[in-house]
Amino acid sequence: MRKKQLGKLGEDLALAYLLRRGYSLIDRNFSCSFGEIDLIMKDGKTLVFVEVKTRWSGSYGSAVEAVTRRKLRSIIKTSQVFKKILKNLPKLERVDVVAVDAHIPQKMSVKAHLVNVTG
Repeated sequence: MRKKQLGKLGEDLALAYLLRRGYSLIDRNFSCSFGEIDLIMKDGKTLVFVEVKTRWSGSYGSAVEAVTRRKLRSIIKTSQVFKKILKNLPKLERVDVVAVDAHIPQKMSVKAHLVNVTG
């Protein structure tokens, strides 16, 4: 399975996971010159920018470890562009990370959901 296909499957799984928990989807794969945000969701009255990391092996570290400070800065800058384009968004916001385990592609699962990683 190719990396892009695996990433898309991971995002689909993360989206379904979040929808089951009452989140609603605002946008998906929003990108600009600063970077990309996988999922932009609403959780109650909070705007949530979600980074999804899918790993099929632990060889390069865990999915959560792959979300670096640099990546978080990119998400924050990209979120600022998104908020300028779309108006009437919730004022409260946060960044979440959803880690997907794909060691066995037929049994992919959400391994972790870290809420408000930028604190």
